[in-house]
Amino acid sequence: MLQQILEQMYIDPELIEELSEDQKQILFYKMRQEQVKRWKQFEEKMEEEDKKKKSKPQGKKKVDFLKGRDGGDWVWVMGEHPNDKSIEEILEEEAKKTAQKLAEAEAQLLREKEEAELHRKLEEERLRVIKENEEREKELKRQQEEAALYQSQKEAKLAMEKMELEKKRLEEDEKKRLLELAPLVEHSDTGKHSSPILNSPFLSEQEKKARRKSREMTELIKEKRSSEIYLSLKEHREKMKKVAEESAKEVESTWQEQEKKSKEADIQKREVAANARTEYRESVRRSMNLMQAAQAFAQGGNKPPLPPKKHLLGPNVPISSSKKPKPLRPKNREMVVSWFKKEEAPKGTGLDPTTGKVANWFHGIINRTEAEKFLEGKPNGSYLVRVSERVWGYTLSLKETNRLKHFLIDASDLGYQFIGADQTVHDSLASLIQFHKDNPITISGKERLIHPCGQTSDPPDYWELFHNTTTEATAL
Repeated sequence: MLQQILEQMYIDPELIEELSEDQKQILFYKMRQEQVKRWKQFEEKMEEEDKKKKSKPQGKKKVDFLKGRDGGDWVWVMGEHPNDKSIEEILEEEAKKTAQKLAEAEAQLLREKEEAELHRKLEEERLRVIKENEEREKELKRQQEEAALYQSQKEAKLAMEKMELEKKRLEEDEKKRLLELAPLVEHSDTGKHSSPILNSPFLSEQEKKARRKSREMTELIKEKRSSEIYLSLKEHREKMKKVAEESAKEVESTWQEQEKKSKEADIQKREVAANARTEYRESVRRSMNLMQAAQAFAQGGNKPPLPPKKHLLGPNVPISSSKKPKPLRPKNREMVVSWFKKEEAPKGTGLDPTTGKVANWFHGIINRTEAEKFLEGKPNGSYLVRVSERVWGYTLSLKETNRLKHFLIDASDLGYQFIGADQTVHDSLASLIQFHKDNPITISGKERLIHPCGQTSDPPDYWELFHNTTTEATAL
């Protein structure tokens, strides 16, 4: 099982849920070792390919860089040359240009508005004058017709003089009214575009002077507005600078805090990895001791030698197998029942070797929740072994102080051992349980099997596994 996981570099999420924290850490350590190994092989392969590419003749195309006094590539960094402007000077000039453009735009809008207003007033005044002239002409014509009726030529002459005086008076009043209108601001200072109103016959020298004065006032307003805009831009830039400094301080503090947490996490990972390595070395040591003891016992002639252990053999030693390979994990409950009846039951798995009955710690195909209900209210060290639906093996459920642990047991042709660690491979499930009554499962956890947890219902949950297979009495 472990070899298949390392070859595929993938483990099913449901299978991870069945692993204990220690088994997860050890499995992660093993997968990480495999990743490093593959990466080193990939690096060696890439180096060989690079050497082959370098040995090939290069093309004719070549790029040469300009060299500096030191012999290296010439590089120009803005701001290091004495003639280069500083960032503050560049920002100052940009702010002044922006303020000047905005002030000119506002002044242009003001001039256009004033010109439009004056044009409207002059047009109204022109229409009014034309209308009054037409009315005066009509009145003059009428008076002339009336004067023609005067019997005396003297009376007609006096009437004509009176009308001429009235006409002069009206013209004087019209001229005063035009002088009271607002002066027109010319379109530009260069004189390329002249307002049509400047050529109006209603304007005089005095009005032109007023317009020049208005233009000077507009220039003063534009300069004042430009200064105001520049100051506002400068103030906004200072505010943004302060905000950026405060944000930088906040980011710096956040980064330091994250770095501190990352270092603490690295320390914890190193501790877990160190514990995993210690546990691995300890398991190898125990395996070697047991192998030596088995060999010594076999030499005595009382018992045949143990079968070869895959994790103790070299990588080049083949292990023959005529069985058809099983899938990585069972697909359904029926496959698990069939597997147990064909492969496990004939070996006496789940039976107590001293009595031949089903062991008081053995359970059938039950899930994690059901196992935890069995262990609820039991003392620390209580345990049970259940057939797993997710791997070809079993799950050991153990109760400790304020928590429950679940360890996956891999069942293969080589024997029985916990998944995720190169621990001792046992020839039977009962041997594994007996071994860990005296020896801890993991070095860090120091878990020991003390109180077996049996059945509480009849028929027991393992009935379907032994039905029509064994006639031995159950534990109930």
